[in-house]
Amino acid sequence: MAASAGSNMAQLPVFQTTLQPLMLMQNKWASIINPTLASPLSQPSMLTDISIVSGNNVIYHKLGQLPVGWIISDVNASVSIYRNAPFNTSTLTLHSNGAAVISLIVF
Repeated sequence: MAASAGSNMAQLPVFQTTLQPLMLMQNKWASIINPTLASPLSQPSMLTDISIVSGNNVIYHKLGQLPVGWIISDVNASVSIYRNAPFNTSTLTLHSNGAAVISLIVF
């Protein structure tokens, strides 16, 4: 498998063969697919049915690492939500101007 030293992200395996066209295809596919596999969005934490209140809300994101970002994938009310504390390895602090039930993608 072609993998960079110290990398723990999935990569497309490249099998060694004497068939040059197959090796060229595998290398081309790996060069296209590996950047997508290395993206933080390829292994997100999906959090559903989170009740938030007006003010600060501390949410355990379950990533096990420092997040890069977050996306609201569902919300049941017209609220404004923003992050108001630095990212950390266990929680995401979001501020809301009202109560709602949301779903998040944390990556």
